[in-house]
Amino acid sequence: MQYAYSAITDAQVPHARFPIFQHIVDTYASETNKIVSVWKEFTDSDLLFRPHARSSTVLEVMKHQLLSERRFFGEFLGSPEPNPAAVLPTELSVARLTESMARLALPRLKYLAEQDESWWLNTSRFFDVERQRIWIFWRRVLHTAHHRTQLTVYLRLLGKTVPATYGPTANVSWEGADPTLSVDAAGRKA
Repeated sequence: MQYAYSAITDAQVPHARFPIFQHIVDTYASETNKIVSVWKEFTDSDLLFRPHARSSTVLEVMKHQLLSERRFFGEFLGSPEPNPAAVLPTELSVARLTESMARLALPRLKYLAEQDESWWLNTSRFFDVERQRIWIFWRRVLHTAHHRTQLTVYLRLLGKTVPATYGPTANVSWEGADPTLSVDAAGRKA
């Protein structure tokens, strides 16, 4: 699947020191690109949109994504991170928030690529429990997917384009796309 835009190009994705962990580096780069592709569909005038009084605004979700990634990587995985006060851009615009997302992800990719098996399998504090670092990483990916999905719903409610992240959407498709929308499709064999 080719994306219309990639904040992190294939050339910027480092090779893992241990090839068995390349999928982790590739996944974090891909997830960052997916977040940015969703965020880029919003305009600055959408930042205060919320579908319900108890929902977060678009801006609150974006700020949470940036700040919580900084916490996950810094506090729970030990990566060198900027001071929390430096994570959010001074100008809270879609362009600056998406630039921050990609800028903060690049050094994390290098950090993840350097880690070995013992580092990934050792435990670290995760809030009030101990978990393996590999578990903490995948929990981060799931957390990110949750908020990205939240914002794709916001896009649909605003009548905006929902970009492809894992496959085609009602707005974006391509030749060879084969979504599983029927029992027959689910039963196909490779």
